[in-house]
Order: sequence, then C-alpha cells, then structure tokens
Amino acid sequence: MARKRDVVIAVIIIFTFVIAIGFFGLMFLGAYYADDGVDLGGFREKIAVVEVYGGIYESASIIRQLKKWGESNSIRAIILHIDSPGGAVAPSQEIYEEILRVRNEDSKPVIVAMSSVAASGGYLIACAADKIMANPGTMTGSIGVIIQFPTIGKLLDKIGVSYETVKSGELKDVGAFNKAMTENERKMLTSMITDTYEQFVDVVSEGRGIEREEVYKIADGSIFSGRQALALKLVDTLGGFEDAVRLAADMAGIEGKPRLVREVKPKPGFFDILGSLAGNVREYAAGEVGGPRVMYLY
Repeated sequence: MARKRDVVIAVIIIFTFVIAIGFFGLMFLGAYYADDGVDLGGFREKIAVVEVYGGIYESASIIRQLKKWGESNSIRAIILHIDSPGGAVAPSQEIYEEILRVRNEDSKPVIVAMSSVAASGGYLIACAADKIMANPGTMTGSIGVIIQFPTIGKLLDKIGVSYETVKSGELKDVGAFNKAMTENERKMLTSMITDTYEQFVDVVSEGRGIEREEVYKIADGSIFSGRQALALKLVDTLGGFEDAVRLAADMAGIEGKPRLVREVKPKPGFFDILGSLAGNVREYAAGEVGGPRVMYLY
C-alpha cells in the first residue's frame, strides 16, 4: 500500500514538473516574441512591426524582415514604424519595391506609422504602403534630391600637397576633393539629380494619387508637419503608433487586440558598439571623401 502511494506521489510530482516546464516555456516564448515582454496571449492574431530608424544606407535588413513577415502565414498585417530622415537613393528604392511586393504578392496590408521624422527617403518608402499615419508634429516631406562633397584643394595647396591624376575621360574624377568642380561636371551631376528627382515625383504621384503638377508645387525640399502633410494629401490620417495598430487590425479583419511581433535584437556588447562606430566612420569616409553620393536625405 505504501509503495503504491509512493508511485502516485512520484507521478504527481513528475506531472507537476512537466506542467511547470511548459508554463515557463510559454513565458519564455512570450517574452521572446511579444511586444512588451511576457505575453501569454499566444493565440491572438499577429501583426508584425518593422522598424526603420536612422539613416537609410542599406536595405538588406529591412527587406529580410519584410520577406519573412510577408511569407509568414501567422502574420496578418505589417506596420512599418519610420523614424528616419532618409538616406541613399538606391536602398530607399529597394525598400519601396519590397513593400509593394509584400502588398501585391503576399496580399498583406502594410501600414506606415510615422514617428518624429519620416522625410525624403523615409517618406519615399512610406508611399508604397496601403495607409500612412503621422503624428500631428511629425516632420515629413522633404521631397527632393541632394548631393554634397567637400573640396579642400586650397587647403592642400597651402600645406604643399598635390595630386596627380590619370583618367580615361574628362568626367572620370567628378567629385574629387582635391579640386573645384568644373562646369561640365556640374552639368552632368545636375542631369543625374534631375532624373533621380523625377523618379521621386513619380513615386509620390502614383503612391498618393496626386497629379504630377501638384507634386511639383511641394517637391522643392520643403518639410511639413504631419497636420500640414494631411492637408496636402501626403498622409492619410493623424495618430500615434497605437492608432496605427488599431488601423492595421481593422484592415486585416482582426477582432480584439492583436499581438505585435518584432524581430528580437540582442543587446549590443562593447565590441558591437565599437564595430558600429567604425561602420559610421567608414560611412562618413565613403560619402565625404570617397566621392559624391546621390541622396534622398533631409
């Protein structure tokens, strides 16, 4: 009898242990994937959040997230949370095209939630979304193109440093920092800027349903508050991030509160921070010393 009782107690202990492991496993998974730490609402329908923060100088990480969430059967909609002044032209265009693909091929609604800044390239990528929501005080717009580079030829002359250049054509060293720009170089860069600018105007006109003539009136690099942008039809509505969540849930047909899913980013260590700083230095050197870059940048 005592032995039978011991067996029953052992079974109860094992069962309790298994239940506890399962419970803490659910807590761990909830903390890993949830929006605000621990979340046991694992059966709630999901909305993915893709964060576009800071300058846009590469597109791979954003495109990877868009692909992943777009192809996931458990994700009903995607919110693009933008706090960016823009950046390089090509990465901005690549992200724009991927958002269109997610909408058209994966049939997922994409909603943009603008934070403090969503300007120039940050605004361009927003134009690919189904809906754009800005805060009343968001800085947005800055529709235009810019190219900048330093020239330090006079300084080099003063310290006795000179450069010898052998080139295959007159325009091969355009943007070189050791000399002033020639008139032909300026004409070439202006032509390229104009074409890239027209591409931006095309995006705004098509994405926002605004006549090109109307876009030209505001596409002079001007920035606008979110409220001004609403009046100009550059955004669809005003509201904060939580309002964007409710809008995304409504567009996806989600009843009740959705579960937000983000990519988990490990906390950076000391060497990660050093690597990031080194990357910033390389980025600066590439843009300021390595040659001119065409930018959708506020």
